[in-house]
Amino acid sequence: MYDPTTIETLVPPPPANPVTRTRGVGLTLTILALSIGAGCAVQAAFGPVQEFARADLNMTDLQMGLVQGMATAIPAALLSIPIGWMADHSNRVRMMLVLAVLWSVGAAASAFAPSFELLFAARMLSALGLTVVLPVAISIAADLCPPDKRGRSLLLLSMGKVFGIALAFALGGALFGLLSARPEPLFGMAAWRVTQLIFAGGSALLVLPLLMLREPVRQEVARAGAGFRASMQALWERRGLLAPLFIGQITVIMADASASIWATPVLMRTYGLQPAQFGGWMGLVLLGSGLVGTIAGGIAADAGLKRGGGRGLLISAVIASAIGVPAALFPLMPGVPGFAVLLTVLLLAGTATGLITATAIAVLVPNQFRALCLGSFVVVGSFIGFGVAPSLVTIISERVGGEGALAPALAGVGLTSSLLSLIAFALAAKAAPKQT
Repeated sequence: MYDPTTIETLVPPPPANPVTRTRGVGLTLTILALSIGAGCAVQAAFGPVQEFARADLNMTDLQMGLVQGMATAIPAALLSIPIGWMADHSNRVRMMLVLAVLWSVGAAASAFAPSFELLFAARMLSALGLTVVLPVAISIAADLCPPDKRGRSLLLLSMGKVFGIALAFALGGALFGLLSARPEPLFGMAAWRVTQLIFAGGSALLVLPLLMLREPVRQEVARAGAGFRASMQALWERRGLLAPLFIGQITVIMADASASIWATPVLMRTYGLQPAQFGGWMGLVLLGSGLVGTIAGGIAADAGLKRGGGRGLLISAVIASAIGVPAALFPLMPGVPGFAVLLTVLLLAGTATGLITATAIAVLVPNQFRALCLGSFVVVGSFIGFGVAPSLVTIISERVGGEGALAPALAGVGLTSSLLSLIAFALAAKAAPKQT
């Protein structure tokens, strides 16, 4: 039985056939961050225009919740664990290249979707850049740095995600406004469709630097067997630590995913704004909360690890999740400034806890189980956080008052999820080892 208060002995990788890195660590991390940013951007660019796509395709709120949520969750649920296991045992750089091609094709296909069903399918393909690729990139980054510096290395990857989502929202809203103002539709297509097509082309260009990378040497390798069944058994033996950690991060994803998906409809329906009016400052909200949350999470992760081992590391997640609890009420604010401030705090806290959780896995889980563990997180987190939570918001709003009740339903789901995350992270911190 695994004892969560101890860390099993790790041994260096075998010296045979070492991989020599011809590029600096900083350049490699930057290329990985750029690729993650491109993948996240093609998924996030749909957010500012989702109301217009809903009207164009005559979709309901529930259908849009499925397009924005379940379409992200399904590929994660089906592929994350197999891809995580493959990342632990095969060439991860090649895997990222294949995934990059697929998410770019999915983004382009979204521009031509004539129905809800085909848009759903295209969004599943484009979601690979937001969910499935992250465990692969984190696994590569973890092998580039020693354990005490992994928080800062993952910080750079998280910043790629932050910049990708923020710029997609800001540029997507502005681009949609410009395209909508044209007397004749560009390419004879609706403005929201052209926006998706432009982002697909940009993504294809931004992932080209992946061709420069080579597979890094794997670092810590535990003596346990590396087969899939053995790996899953090893994770199960760590359930006392991993189960509350899973629950804490999943509920954070529920609150943040619901907020990100439904912020645009709430701004348009409750506050009467259009994408050109809020796209810029919403991009700044996403960028600011992401940057501050990423930096704070990276610093807190490294400081907590040095001060109190795994337990000190996860106490940082407890603090961040506590900050996010009152911020979940952002949809109920009487004015746009209050909405923006609380949304910023909620997303900032969520970004910090996400990076702290990834750092905890990178430090506390042996190498050959690491990507599989991250993949398992993505499976459960994406299915519940992206698949269930956004649809739950629409189901509640329809029960209590229809489309006009979207704001209170969003606040209710966010507040409940945030409280659960606080409790779960506290339990994970209690189970974590004091020394690493």
